Amino acid sequence: MMKHILLIVCLLLFVGMSIQVEAQKPKIIVSTDIGGSDPDDFQSMVHLLVYADKFEILGLISSPPHNGRVEHIFEAIDAYENDFPKLQGQSTAFPEPDYLRKISKQGAIDPQSSEIPESLSEGAAFIISQIRANPDYPVYVLVWGSITDVAQAVHHDPDIKKNLRVYSIGSWNTDQDPKSRDYLFKNHKDLWWIENNTTFRGMYMGGEQSGEYGNISFVEKNIKEHGFLGKLFWEQKKDIKMGDTPSVLYFLQGNPENPESASWGGSFVKTGHGPNYWTDNPDLSLVENNRPGAKTVNQWRKEFLEDWAKRMKWLK
Repeated sequence: MMKHILLIVCLLLFVGMSIQVEAQKPKIIVSTDIGGSDPDDFQSMVHLLVYADKFEILGLISSPPHNGRVEHIFEAIDAYENDFPKLQGQSTAFPEPDYLRKISKQGAIDPQSSEIPESLSEGAAFIISQIRANPDYPVYVLVWGSITDVAQAVHHDPDIKKNLRVYSIGSWNTDQDPKSRDYLFKNHKDLWWIENNTTFRGMYMGGEQSGEYGNISFVEKNIKEHGFLGKLFWEQKKDIKMGDTPSVLYFLQGNPENPESASWGGSFVKTGHGPNYWTDNPDLSLVENNRPGAKTVNQWRKEFLEDWAKRMKWLK
């Protein structure tokens, strides 16, 4: 009798632990300019979808500049759907393709024209609704394009800042809509925000580049001819750039709640701007090719590339 009781207790503990692990999956919304003038968002989307079982993806928002639209997200999902049986054979946690289509929305197609956001795009409204639907958990918005939709969402519903977390890839993206970025920076100093302006360059600059780890050689060996997702990656760009991918790597190895700790997606420093604002580490020992903080990513290059290669083999 006692053995049966112990068995039941162990089973209950196992189920409880499984539920807890599921609840701890990072909840993310991706805001991307995929399909615009830079093909590397297709690369980063392929990488994200191969790791989709590790996240609770709450939204995929098309936030261009230029010609990127939600149908370009669908293009990546179509490739994912073709590879889905193989991915699901590895983990039943991979989301259904139709679910991903359902949560894909069109964001703003024009940059902010005034000092304060005036409109509310479908994508921005969806950001608000998804954060509101998850009041007890942090929701991370990974910004791969203009930050327009985040600015609109925060302006129209500032209360979402309580559990909103932003990891934005700046640099060229910021230049496409500086007013949105400046609005958030000046008016929402309490926003939890990692502004990655140069650290992301470590994705393709420096680190282990010899042999099969080179930007070209890695893709030729480990991505090309690896399923429909590998084909999409290869058709868009034949070497590693993937400048937005550090925002995904940030969750795969490290502590997302502590931007100052080491992670595959970089480590960052506070500047005194706000209590929850971090940006590139200016330490000279972490500079790569004049890009501050880049070595906090490229020091892990071998590890994150090998991990990705293992997953791409599932698609062969």
